[in-house]
This record gives sequence, C-alpha cells and structure tokens, in this order.
Amino acid sequence: MASTPSTRTKLIKSGKPKKKIDSSHYLYMAVIVAVVLGIVVGLVWGGEKGFAVSLKPLGDLFIALIRMMIAPIIFCTIILGIGSIAKAATVGKIGGLALGYFLIMSTFALGIGLVVGNMIHPGEGINLADATYKATESADTQSFLLGIVPTTLFSSLTSGNILQTLMVALIAGFALQRMGPAGKPILEGIAHVQALVFRILIMVMWLAPIGAFGAIAAVVGATGIQAVISLFTLMVAFYITCIIFIVVILGGLLKIVTGVNIFKLMRYLGREYLLIVSTSSSEAALPRLIAKMEHLGISKPVVGVTVPTGYSFNLDGTAIYLTMASLFIANALGQPLALGEQIGLLVFMIIASKGAAGVSGAGLATLAAGLQAHAPQLVGGVGFIVGIDRFMSEARALTNFTGNAVATVMIGSWTKEMDRVQVDRVLDKLEPFDERTMLTHGHVSAAETQRSTEQAAQSQILDRV
Repeated sequence: MASTPSTRTKLIKSGKPKKKIDSSHYLYMAVIVAVVLGIVVGLVWGGEKGFAVSLKPLGDLFIALIRMMIAPIIFCTIILGIGSIAKAATVGKIGGLALGYFLIMSTFALGIGLVVGNMIHPGEGINLADATYKATESADTQSFLLGIVPTTLFSSLTSGNILQTLMVALIAGFALQRMGPAGKPILEGIAHVQALVFRILIMVMWLAPIGAFGAIAAVVGATGIQAVISLFTLMVAFYITCIIFIVVILGGLLKIVTGVNIFKLMRYLGREYLLIVSTSSSEAALPRLIAKMEHLGISKPVVGVTVPTGYSFNLDGTAIYLTMASLFIANALGQPLALGEQIGLLVFMIIASKGAAGVSGAGLATLAAGLQAHAPQLVGGVGFIVGIDRFMSEARALTNFTGNAVATVMIGSWTKEMDRVQVDRVLDKLEPFDERTMLTHGHVSAAETQRSTEQAAQSQILDRV
C-alpha cells in the first residue's frame, strides 16, 4: 500500500528524535579535554615534587588494566586468525593472492614506520624515567628458548609472558585446523570468549580520559613543554608518513599494476572518507566499500573475499603506528632500542597483527604486548601514548581503508576479474554510484552482509581504541 505525503511526513518527523550520537564521540571528546587539562596542570603545577607528578598513578592504573587484557586478546585472536587464514585460502587463487599481498604490504608498512622513526628520533629529549615496570634480566639463548614453553597449557594465560601465550595460541590454532569440522564448535566458543574480552576492553577504555590526564600531567610536569613538542612531532610525523604511504607507495603500485590513478579512486570514495573521519571508525564504511567496489567493475568473488579479509589482515595504518609509537616510547624513556631489538619487535608485530582485526584493533593492547614481549621495561610508557592515540585514529582508519580499496582493485586486475572499461567510466564520473542501492542492499548479498558485519564489529575497536 502506497504511503501518502502526510504519512511520509509523520515518518520523517518521528524518525528525527531517534537519531543519537555515538557514545564513542563522548569518549573522544573526553580524551581531548583530559589531554588539555593534563598539559595545563603539568605546566602550572610541575616540578619534581609538584602536584602534577603525583598524578602519575592514574596513568599507571590504566596501563595495568590494559596489560591485564593482553594475554586473552592475543590467545583468542591468534586462534581465530589462523582459522580465518585457512578459510580464506580455500577460495583458491583469490584468497592466496589476497593473503600474500596483505602480508607483504603490512610488513612493508611496519618497516616504513621503523625507518621514519629512526630518521626523526621521536621522543628524544624527554628522558622520562619510568619506575612502574622494572626491566627483566637478560637471558642467554638457551634460557630464552626454554622460557617460551609454559609450565602448563593454561599457565601461559596467567604468567604474563606474551611469547608463551603466542606459542600456545599458534599450537591451538593449528590443532583446531587439523580437527576440521569437529573443531568448529570450539572456534565458535572462542569467538564468544573473544567478544566478551573485547566488551571488557571497551569498558576499560572508558577510563582512558583519566589515564590520559594522569599520564600527560605527570610527564609534562616532570619534563615541561618538551613533552608537548615531542607528542606533536610524533603526530605530525605519523600523518605525513601515512600520506606518503598512500600517495607514493599505494598510488605507485596501483598505477603500475592497473593504470588506475590513486586520486581518482580516492575521489570516488570521498563519501566513505567523510564517514570515517566523522566516526573515527572504518566500520560503517565496510558495506559501502563492498558495494562501491562491485559498482567499479570488480567481480563479486574478488570483492567478497578481499574486502572482509583485508579488514582483518591488511592494516597498514596500524602497522605504521605500532612501530613509530614503540620507538617514541623507547626514546622518551631514555632506553632506545637497538637494531636487533627493533627487528624482533617488527617480527612480533607481523605475527600479532595477523590475528584478525581484534588484535590490531586493540591498538594500545597490541602495542603493550609487543613491548612486554621484547622490552618489558617500556610498557609503562604506553600511558604517555594514550593521550594522543585518539588524535591518530583517523589517520589509521583512512590508511587502512585506502589500503583495502587499492588491494581490491589490484587483485581484481591480477585475477582478470576487473572490467577495465567500467572502471574508467566510473572514475571519470560517467557512471556515478547510485546511493539508493545502499537503501535496498542491492549490491550486498545476505552472506556478504553477515560476514561484513562480523569483520566490522572487530575492526571497530581498531579505530576507536
């Protein structure tokens, strides 16, 4: 039955009051306010024995809560990540190309973060002493290898040794692979546990304003304006690095492989970029990316495999952030990492960031896990990063999103599943995307919508935490 104009008017009017602001916006604003207040308190009541320095336990408490979440996050998401790899690989050529490309590009992004970090030396000059986490004594190779093996299977979750947790998670993941269909209920159970863990993590993140206030106030109080300058330098360097990565690296590859101009592709995805910036999350843009890539001329199989898998495995912006933030913390604490330690950290981040979007999504938890595994004396410095982490979330989300869009076009070209004539027509504005298809879900099948929702729920934490 057709609706009358008066009926439509009532529906529109009745729909207006239901529009609510996402609660993450309040957290975002609270962190910004906390950082500003922390800087003011640190500058006004600074000094070695000043009031600002006495607020340091607030930051330490927040870091302790984050550290509490590391082992279960690593355990659940590495197991589920191995399951995702096996599932994606079964689709054959598309899955293999996608996974290989994602591994290479995210590793390359981690390397770029290390190179830029070593060039600009972020955090130097602060010389922040951290007394909340004492360094462990160095061990020889034999002791190190034996220390990776936990006393019991479950003690790896309680010992605080991240390498033990990682090893058990890898073994359990491959064991579940070998079990085949019989292991599916166990994987589903772990997925439910992972959902609980991330719910707890989201609750913990609501304490981020308090932790940021205490950490920033203490640091600024102890070091003065130099801390503010160092934080600003890190943010600017990170944004510039992400821009260069998108325009030069991704744009260059896209042009060489497909002949597509990166700026035309970004213009085509303009609404999605605005959506990501406004929400600080790429979650809402996932269904739209699927629809727009299909409209661009990429086949449904390529889009259906590449986009959701990329949201878990192709996190270029997060990779750059993890390495640059690690070097910043090390320099700020006056304990710079040697080249060997940096490479070890890079290897760990490669493995950890492949464990589905959950691990990489929990940026602070992954950062803390990497530092705890390779340089535990630096974990306390994560409290300093939380103050600016929210400011860098948009750059991470935009870089991740662009990387997945570029990957979809390139894999479509490699597999001969791309209509080049359609690509040119769409990017030249001759065949614009019909926004009405998003209302009827014409471009997204039920299966793809369900898969996209599952992936987006995990990737939400990536950009908001």
